[in-house]
Amino acid sequence: MKPLLLRLHRWLALLFALPMLVVIATGLILAAEPALKARAAPGSVSQARLDAILDAAGPSPGAGLFIRTYDGTAMLGGRGQAPRVFDLATAQPREPGALPGLFQTARRLHETLLLDLGWLVVASTVACVALAPLGLLLGWPRLRNSLGGWHRLVGWVGLPLLVGSPLTGLALAWGITFLPPAAPAPGGPPLPLREAVRLVAEKHPLEGLDFIRTVGGGQRIARVLDASGTAVTWRVTPRGLEPMGTNWPRLLHEGNWGGLLGSLANLLAALGLLGLLVTGLWLWARRRLALRRVRSRPARPAASLP
Repeated sequence: MKPLLLRLHRWLALLFALPMLVVIATGLILAAEPALKARAAPGSVSQARLDAILDAAGPSPGAGLFIRTYDGTAMLGGRGQAPRVFDLATAQPREPGALPGLFQTARRLHETLLLDLGWLVVASTVACVALAPLGLLLGWPRLRNSLGGWHRLVGWVGLPLLVGSPLTGLALAWGITFLPPAAPAPGGPPLPLREAVRLVAEKHPLEGLDFIRTVGGGQRIARVLDASGTAVTWRVTPRGLEPMGTNWPRLLHEGNWGGLLGSLANLLAALGLLGLLVTGLWLWARRRLALRRVRSRPARPAASLP
């Protein structure tokens, strides 16, 4: 069975190597975003500043408000709406910096490869999960200071992170949240953004505000970072903020927990997966070259008997 498992492990990795490389590399970039969000300085976002931005946006500010304290900007907009970016300090329109654009492009690559290929991302993630048990069935790691030795050791030692990251990604792709059915949305138009900001400010410091957006049915939801840097989601209603359950797959996959700790966990998972993929491909290429050299050698003539 071992040669068969080794062949399956090798060819599964080769077949999905390119999409896995893109997904892992973009995950490495996105791992930095939660830590940057959790580093917002006290007072960097206030209700007065957001009110000034909403005044500058006019009577139709948009469907959502997205705060990027690491860029010093707030974005108004939503699905199907052209985004408008404002400076958090001056409330003046401005161009976003390089980091939000980098994270947005990395997220689109991570989810769809920029070509509406979400199915290929899901297939490569399934392959990534399947590679773990195949690798474990190949035997215990041997403590050898070689490429193959380190390849196996990283796979065994980092197993929870290396499997947890793609598994939570699959849960997101398949809509698995472990949450009870959401309460029906109240009728009528969504709560105005200005009122939603006021309600959030009554309960949380606004430098922890991540976004306020509209979901199906016209209800507003807000996500804020608590004192530990963990994302908490609220339903914004005229009665105030109502707690929503924790979507654990999303929280763990995006690393929006514990501030720097969540980013560090995702960084280690991405580095481990990237290292396994690159070393696995290198081992395969080295083996193929060695076999080709052996086959290209001329056969030695048989020694003649005296």
